[in-house]
Amino acid sequence: MELGHVVVLAGGLSHEREVSLRSGRRVTDALRSLDVPVELRDADAALLDSLARDTPDVVFPVLHGAAGEDGSVRGVLELLGIPYVGARPDACRVAWDKPTAKAVVRRAGLNTPASIALPRETFHDLGAASVMDRILGHLGLPLFVKPTRGGSALGTSVVREAADLPAAMVACFGYGDAALIERHIEGTEVAVSVVERDGEPHALPAVEIVTPNGRYDYTARYDSGDTEFVTPARLAPEAAARATEAAVTAHRALGLRDLSRTDLIVSPSGEVHFLEVNVAPGMTETSLLPRAIAAADLNLADVCRDLLLQRRTP
Repeated sequence: MELGHVVVLAGGLSHEREVSLRSGRRVTDALRSLDVPVELRDADAALLDSLARDTPDVVFPVLHGAAGEDGSVRGVLELLGIPYVGARPDACRVAWDKPTAKAVVRRAGLNTPASIALPRETFHDLGAASVMDRILGHLGLPLFVKPTRGGSALGTSVVREAADLPAAMVACFGYGDAALIERHIEGTEVAVSVVERDGEPHALPAVEIVTPNGRYDYTARYDSGDTEFVTPARLAPEAAARATEAAVTAHRALGLRDLSRTDLIVSPSGEVHFLEVNVAPGMTETSLLPRAIAAADLNLADVCRDLLLQRRTP
């Protein structure tokens, strides 16, 4: 079966616009290397008229941030009757909200750090100092603070001293109206990507992330720099198997489709902790999914083409 007209969607207006454009260009170039008729389009005000004039056979969304990961753009594609790669809108909404995703995977049997999610208003109405004191008393230190919705580690902080928590909350609320504060687990940070073949999820080799300061922040993710990526991750066989199982379990429990990336921490004792899942993994030169694809002796272009073929309407 051959692919007809394909559109790669990238850009948008989120904080992650530039990363999305880089991802979109890489996917587009990969598909063109296979002579797939593909064009890259921005998710802007001209998009719907463009899709109506020249309707593609299938769309590959590579949108990061809210519109690309909360299901809204995918919902519009469904309204238009255009097939697309990736999770459906309802599953995206669950995965996009980190506290909800944590609750779902916990019910599926996965470990996830103890946490509390609170909106900005709670700190304002009940007194920030009092609320933070209770958080510290309940969860202890160290803590990890991040927006309940968002990606690319924007607005995230590790808090090792109580005096640093107020600044972490301010940084978090710069990127969202609610914060997820969770117990920080020391260990090996890994990402396990899942790609579906014939409707069955298959985990790719785990990618271990090693940063000089122990923080896999925005700069560490997208600037080659000093971040080291080790694939496959340096885990004991039993821990590696548990990480693989956790990623597949999360993919299934959250009702995801086609591809996903699950971020995990593996403790020194080998216990695997779920952190979050991404329904639109990055595709840049430094992104984790392409590294896992290469480690599995697969070709990015082939994987992207096969995902499109799975979604193309016969």
